[in-house]
Amino acid sequence: MHIEILVEDSSGKKLLDSIIPKILGPLHNEHTWRLHAYRGIGRLPRGLKPGGDPRKRILLDQVPRIIQGYGKTPGIDAVVVVLDSDRKDCASFLAELKAMAASCQSPPNTIFRLAIEEMEAWYFGDPEALLVGYPRARQEVLARYIQDSVCATWEMLADAVYPGGVAAVKKVGWPLPGQLKHEWAEKIGPWMDPERNQSPSFAKLRDGLRSLLGAAGSEL
Repeated sequence: MHIEILVEDSSGKKLLDSIIPKILGPLHNEHTWRLHAYRGIGRLPRGLKPGGDPRKRILLDQVPRIIQGYGKTPGIDAVVVVLDSDRKDCASFLAELKAMAASCQSPPNTIFRLAIEEMEAWYFGDPEALLVGYPRARQEVLARYIQDSVCATWEMLADAVYPGGVAAVKKVGWPLPGQLKHEWAEKIGPWMDPERNQSPSFAKLRDGLRSLLGAAGSEL
């Protein structure tokens, strides 16, 4: 089975580069995958017409075109789209995404997985890994976090691990927030254990990926 995995930004791809092999096992001839980073989430276009400039690589702007293209490409068995939910209503957002995929002509098996509210929630889901990457993380901040809560997640993680907290990050401004997100993926991601992660949205990603392999195995 071959899976194409789309994620909305490069820091998300860096994290998934670390944890997908732990979920699916190493790349081999029977099961393979490729990860693709985009440059932002964007929004679904009306109908099935891709919106915006494809060279800008904004994920939702182009995802109808991408899914239809994958449906016509031999050797692609499934597509997984990984997104931050931000402050959207998750049920409504997922329903919209699924309806879009169903409207595509001959779509491949496509699943959508949301990080609640942001992918940084998955670091909070594995505090042991977080503390390996950041041994001096502020325990009072980690204790205050509620799994998969809408709480300005990346800002809360900055409060936990960055000197001076999110206030110091915002004082410096861009591109520091993006740089920190890459650093978190690099320092925490390699230590994460998919089996112990307490984030419900991470568990849905893990179990969804494994279900794809199970479905492929049942067809052999």
